[in-house]
Amino acid sequence: MSGHILIVEDETKLATVLRDYLMRDGYSVSLLDRGDGVLDWLSRETPDLILLDLMLPGTDGLSLCRAIRSTQQTPIIMTTARVEEIDRLLGLELGADDYICKPFSPREVVARVKAVLRRTHQVPDSAPEPQLQLAENSNRARFGDRDTELTAIEMRLLQLLMKQPGRIFTRDQLMDDIYPDRRLVSDRTIDSHIKNLRRKLSTLAPDQEFVRSVYGAGYKFE
Repeated sequence: MSGHILIVEDETKLATVLRDYLMRDGYSVSLLDRGDGVLDWLSRETPDLILLDLMLPGTDGLSLCRAIRSTQQTPIIMTTARVEEIDRLLGLELGADDYICKPFSPREVVARVKAVLRRTHQVPDSAPEPQLQLAENSNRARFGDRDTELTAIEMRLLQLLMKQPGRIFTRDQLMDDIYPDRRLVSDRTIDSHIKNLRRKLSTLAPDQEFVRSVYGAGYKFE
């Protein structure tokens, strides 16, 4: 899938790198380096997706996201170097479709753009996409015609994450659910379980990331 991407980013070098990576994948790209020119630009152009930085000269990204959402549903991916803003970015009142924390790799940005466009540009009358399914009695996860066996702890982790898609769970929250007896375990134990879980899920859908790490915060299911 190709399309027109608007990058709103005041770091010129970063914006240029992102533009080059996206263009290699077949996207056309427009660049803006200030927030106060975005709404006027959008009155003349209709991009398929907007990569919107949080901290911008002129008008900040949060204000722009609200303003854009008041008139249109163009997919928006917010970028930020402020981890403490994650909860606000995830808030329903903002309407952002995704967010990426800096520093990030250009390849990750391209992958996120593709994922958001897949979600928001549904093809009518197409076959429904397969859903990740869990068989608790046999501790197995299934996606399409593939399945994999999970450990009991991996199953509990995945069940917890899947109950609230998009919510970020800290390591402590995950440990409280997995180890209710409060046994002495390192928080890195959760990282180890998640690593194994993600490896198994990748055998079901190599191009899909079901459990995502959120830098400095924890994990979430998508």
